[in-house]
Parts: sequence; C-alpha cells; structure tokens
Amino acid sequence: MTSSTRPVAVVVDGYSAGNFYPAAFAAYGADVVHVQSTPRINPTMQAPDLTAYSRNIICADESELVELLRPYGPLCVVPGQEGAVRLADRLSEALGVPSNGSALSRARRDKYEMIEALRGAGVRCAGQFKSADPAEIVDWAQEQGSYPVVVKPLSSAGSDGVVVCDSAEAVRTAAEAVLGTQDIFGGANTEILVQSYLRGTEYIVDTVSCAGERYVCGVWEYEKALLPSGKNIYNRDLLADPDADPVPALTAYVDEVLATLGVQWGPAHAEVIVTDEGPVLVEIGTRLNGNINAPFHDVCLGHNQAALTAQAYAGPDEFRAAYAGRVYRRLQPAVVYNTPTELDGVVTAVDETAVAEIRGLESVFFTGVKLAPGARIRPTVDLLTSSMRVFLTAPDDHVLEADYQKVRSLKDAVYRVS
Repeated sequence: MTSSTRPVAVVVDGYSAGNFYPAAFAAYGADVVHVQSTPRINPTMQAPDLTAYSRNIICADESELVELLRPYGPLCVVPGQEGAVRLADRLSEALGVPSNGSALSRARRDKYEMIEALRGAGVRCAGQFKSADPAEIVDWAQEQGSYPVVVKPLSSAGSDGVVVCDSAEAVRTAAEAVLGTQDIFGGANTEILVQSYLRGTEYIVDTVSCAGERYVCGVWEYEKALLPSGKNIYNRDLLADPDADPVPALTAYVDEVLATLGVQWGPAHAEVIVTDEGPVLVEIGTRLNGNINAPFHDVCLGHNQAALTAQAYAGPDEFRAAYAGRVYRRLQPAVVYNTPTELDGVVTAVDETAVAEIRGLESVFFTGVKLAPGARIRPTVDLLTSSMRVFLTAPDDHVLEADYQKVRSLKDAVYRVS
C-alpha cells in the first residue's frame, strides 16, 4: 500500500490521454493508484502504463472496490477515458471525495440524455431521436423534411460510428451498421441516435473545474473533410485566438452546459458547432481531451489539462487564485494534424527516412506513428483510423502552414504497404 504520508489520486482506466495523469499528480507530491475496470486490458486504445502507478486494482465488485480504495483516503477519483466516467462518478461519490456525483452521470455520458438535459434547461441544442429500430430512425429523419441528418451510437467517442446521411437509404444503412456492434469501449450498441445536422464551424472547448469554478484551458477549431461515404473526418485542430470571435460566445455557452450537467470538478472536453443561431453542443465528455500531449500544450499554452486537473484537486486554493473564471492565453500558434490516408493493405515497413524528415521540420513538436509492420492499414473513416498524429507549433504562422503542407506531402510515404 502507498505510504500514508503522501496523498493519493485514483485513476480509473488510464488509457490513452489518461497516461498523462501519473506525472501530473506526482508533480504535486501524490502517488497514483490505478483501477482497471475489466479483467483484461482493452486492445482498442493505448494501454495504461501500469509501471507509473503504485498499484493496479482489478475488482469486479463495486462495493468491494470502494472498500479497497477507502484506506488510501484519496484526493480524487478521475476517469482516464470516456468509458470510465460513470464508474469514477460513483466511486468518488461513495468515497466522499470531490465529485460531480452520480445524479447527472448518465447525462454526462449518454449523448441522447445529454442533449435532453440541455433542452429541459432551455439551453440551445440539436433536435434528436433514439430507437432500437432502424425503421423508426428512418421515419424520424423523413419527418424532419430535409437532409442531412447525423446517425451515431449513444455512447462512444472519437467519431466512432458517426455518419452524416443525405437520404433515407443512407440513414437505414448507418443505423443498421451501428446496431449489433460494440463501441470502442467494448459496450454493445443496442440503440441508435439520430440528430439534426448542425451547419457551421466546429470547435473544441477544454475546461478544468474546481468546486464549480472553471478555467477554459484551450479552444481549438476543427478543420474537417466530409467524405462521399458520409464520414466527416478530422483533419486539423487549430488553436484559436482567445480574444477573437467566437471564443467569448463559446465560453459563455459552455458555462451553461457545465452548469446544466452538474460539472463541478475536473476536466471537460466539449465539441460545439457555431451555427447561425449561435453555439450548439455536439457532445461533452468529463475527461481529458483525447488529443492532449502535455509537453506540447505546455509550449503553446503554458499549461496542460492533465496538470491543471491535478492542481484543481491537490492544490485547489492555488488553482482558484490563478485560473478561476479565466480563459487561456495563446503563447504561439499550434496545430494538431490527424493524418488521413487512402492506403489499404498490410504495413510491410515504416520508412524511417520519411519519419525523420517530418520530425526534422521546424514546427513539428511530436510525431506519433500509429502503425507498425504487420498492422492492417485502411482508408481513414474516423479519428481512430487516421494514420499518424502530428503536433506542430511555431511563433510564425507562415512556418506552421509550410510545415503542415510538407507533412501532408510526406504522410503516405511513411508506410510501405503490400
């Protein structure tokens, strides 16, 4: 067991972005305990580095798990990824530590309940309908009188299963594709969600809250490309100027969303489209931005969401004094590029010369090569099937743009495919 002289933070399912938590809490003198909610590690996400934790607890009985965690007297229980949100809410509530509680936990996770909560509070939101029957989904879409509409699973992430549909036939095909499959967290998709299509530019709004006082730690503009298949794939995330429109309107709108969904503590990652009527929520997750790279964010923003979350729990007075009610400063322009590909086959080799050329560009901070020899590569249809993730930042916008274009020209040379 961890030494009683050091505070302890608990991370539930520290996959992907959750891997930044151990170092973030360690900077505040805290040990970190990991809770693994499944008997085996989920293979669809970047696995947690269990060597970074003082202990990994695997326990299927939630009541027993609470008693295993109680002796640590934890500072907090945080979800390491989207699928862990509801369990982390229940554990933190049961342990009596700072918590968003479980009363609105479902609305913070289920996309249908999320939007209905906003509608009930009078917050601007999309029209929607859910059903287990594809025919009913088609009927609802037809009744709207215009296309496109958006079909998606109720509780996934990373644009998994999201399709923009321009006909009844496309709606039926997308709805049937959702049913009978699993989301990226291993949960069964037993219902389908269909929503009105929101026309406008989409933004990320990342926040960290401490006892109900929030800090906006980054706003990023999504640059997307709509494929003929109806898949709206991510291309670039561009760090927005916090003093320019629409950041003030986005901030005010997300404040309404956080209040409606009872977000009092920890990180939130919202996706919002600015329509002609104003900002409208696509979805929000009470967890870290999946595109976080802590050292990269430290350079372009002066902080990162994982470290801010650790500070909110481990040093709340310090956090409130520095950040409560405020908005980030952009230290220099930045881009996150999720490279799309049309390559289709088996990766036979990674061309290290091409990788080195990308990494040698002035503004390239980090390049994540996602596939190894032997892996199957397919044309990009969502965030999960992008071929690489490249983080770029530089004081000069022109350098940033030139390097982005160079990466675009090199991205498919990275993989040799049979």
